[in-house]
Amino acid sequence: MEIGIDSFAKKTLTNDGGTVQDDAKAMSELIERIVHADKVGLDVFGLGEHHREEFLDSAAHNILAAAAARTKNIRLTSAVAVISAMDPVRLFQNYSTLDLISNGRAEIVAGRGSFTEAFPLFGLDFNDYDSLYAEKLDLLLKIRDEQKVTWSGKFRPPLENQTVYPRPVQNKLPIWVGVGGTPASFVRAGTLGLPLMIAVIGGETHRFKPLVDLYYEAAQEAGHEKSSLKIGLHSLGFVANTKEEAIEKYYPGYKVWFNQIGQERGWPPVTMERFEQQIGERGAYIIGGPDEVAEKLVRHSKALGGISRFTFQIDNAGLSHDDLLQTFTLIGEQVKPLVQENLT
Repeated sequence: MEIGIDSFAKKTLTNDGGTVQDDAKAMSELIERIVHADKVGLDVFGLGEHHREEFLDSAAHNILAAAAARTKNIRLTSAVAVISAMDPVRLFQNYSTLDLISNGRAEIVAGRGSFTEAFPLFGLDFNDYDSLYAEKLDLLLKIRDEQKVTWSGKFRPPLENQTVYPRPVQNKLPIWVGVGGTPASFVRAGTLGLPLMIAVIGGETHRFKPLVDLYYEAAQEAGHEKSSLKIGLHSLGFVANTKEEAIEKYYPGYKVWFNQIGQERGWPPVTMERFEQQIGERGAYIIGGPDEVAEKLVRHSKALGGISRFTFQIDNAGLSHDDLLQTFTLIGEQVKPLVQENLT
């Protein structure tokens, strides 16, 4: 199992407002954390895409390119690229360029995101939500797989015998499908034979097993070998020396952040009781000391029939830069070896 981090490039680490100077500091510290993740042996670092005041990841490929020049081994990916709002030609060019800078370490997780602000920003109709995604994913894959592209669709001008440059170092730039809980999304990924990244924001992780089965069934029907498929899992998480320390550091900022988002989405206020359910044995959150976090990752992997990658979403909880560096170290130097040992 590959283990890594996903970030939304939060503007400040305190859940408060901030100045442009704070933004520059936050960006510098984020790149420092990606470099540190590479040094402590984490496998992958992903950046989301948002167009909101509190995040700095509207051009994630630029941040990843800055990190690529200072890292050696860690894979660098979108998490996710909101493909519905992006021209697939530009998306491919951006990550193909990142692949050249990183010498073959770039990936794309193509998804629709959990916020909707990209649609009005780029003049898109939210009623086209699914058809935009399906058409643009189709074009992105065609650009990746074919040197000369002839293609036409509804939402952008056609391409006629056109090559898209630059080409990446990797023979096929890895493209994952990012999904939430929609069965059709799992079936689409399986039919296309693409690796699947599941975002589990809450609830119980094992509930996704029937959807994972749908993914494998669709892949089999389309003629894809199961051995060629990958499943990744993305969840909120944090690692400290002990579970008590992890809760003490993580919960206060998590409560502020989720109550802010909850006001937009109609969620009930955060309580410690519900939080403890989420960090319990069957809950989605991966929070605790190294031993129990490793045990839970192995348990979640087995519940879904085996996962190839897990990424922690950590830095929205108002943690300090030093806290994040420390948890990256614990994940890379203690959690990852324990997981590998228990999966063999």
